[in-house]
Amino acid sequence: MNKKSFKPVLASFFFVLSFWCQNSFAFEFNFFKAKRNYIYVVGSSTVSPFIAAVAEEFQRSHSLQNPDLQTAVVESDGSTGGFRRFCAGVGLEFPDFVNASRIIRENELEDCNANQVRGIVEIKIGYDGIVLANSLKSEKIKLTKEQIFLALADKVYDKKTNQIIKNPYQNWSDISPNLPKKKILVFGPPLSSGTRDVFADIVMEDICFMNREFIQAFPDRDVRRRQCHKIRDDKKFITIGENDNLTVTKLQENPDAIGIFGFNFLVANKTKVQPVAIDGIDPSYSSIASKKYELSRPLFVYFKKEHLKLMPQIADFVKEIIDDETIGEKGYLTAAGLIAMQQQDLREVQQSTLSQLQ
Repeated sequence: MNKKSFKPVLASFFFVLSFWCQNSFAFEFNFFKAKRNYIYVVGSSTVSPFIAAVAEEFQRSHSLQNPDLQTAVVESDGSTGGFRRFCAGVGLEFPDFVNASRIIRENELEDCNANQVRGIVEIKIGYDGIVLANSLKSEKIKLTKEQIFLALADKVYDKKTNQIIKNPYQNWSDISPNLPKKKILVFGPPLSSGTRDVFADIVMEDICFMNREFIQAFPDRDVRRRQCHKIRDDKKFITIGENDNLTVTKLQENPDAIGIFGFNFLVANKTKVQPVAIDGIDPSYSSIASKKYELSRPLFVYFKKEHLKLMPQIADFVKEIIDDETIGEKGYLTAAGLIAMQQQDLREVQQSTLSQLQ
């Protein structure tokens, strides 16, 4: 065979090979999709333990009716990362649910709509407190929101010069002589975390956003908001991924450090860590429910209606989530650290959610 006749044969070979590979991959991919018989959940590391508990109870109570039912897969990759995957499309290769420790943002709704995810149903499951805690091996600490801001902010206001300066504080006692003479070291969530978002809103922004010096230095509200949310990057604040249990471990290894995580992790680790009182209030079921503890927030689960036909068990899974015995005042999730809604709010959530299943 000469070189001229060889070229079209070679081209034909690669065309056939490419066609076979593409169709073989498509076959395997579609086969995988067709076989998925488990509910797929992504999102918040704070909410994930609650929904993992729901998944266990759902599997236990429904396995006899549906022997082929597989245990739900609950992955923890943060509220922001979860919404990104949830909104990527419709089909069994995409998650059915996303857990979130904050409400879905407008730009995330736009991403969902652009990818044909338009039947988005929001379920508020209860409340949580963002907790600052330290090891039981160390002394109990009391902080104000302003002291937390001054410890963690990238830039702070200098009362002597009335200027905005790079954060100079190295020890807690530098901020106030009433605080321990210990180095500032805080383990906290990454930027992908809903906990980080809410913490920035209700602590960092609340303290600095209306500060006179910050207004003068950053007159544009959006620019000022970004600066208020910015946390120092000199290793005084260390991010710990989407794993609050690892934060607890770090506090055990570093008794002088403080960690930031959800109230349910405080409940689960009460023999290891203790809460930091914020403005004189300890986080508790009652102080969070009454909003006396200012670092409180609602928790959410979202699902896509488009998947109800693809995974019929989703409807029953949703009913398990909103059941009184799950998120009610005496539900098994409240025993795990979830702060229950008031009865009237719970009924409204139940009625609204059930109407979306019809």
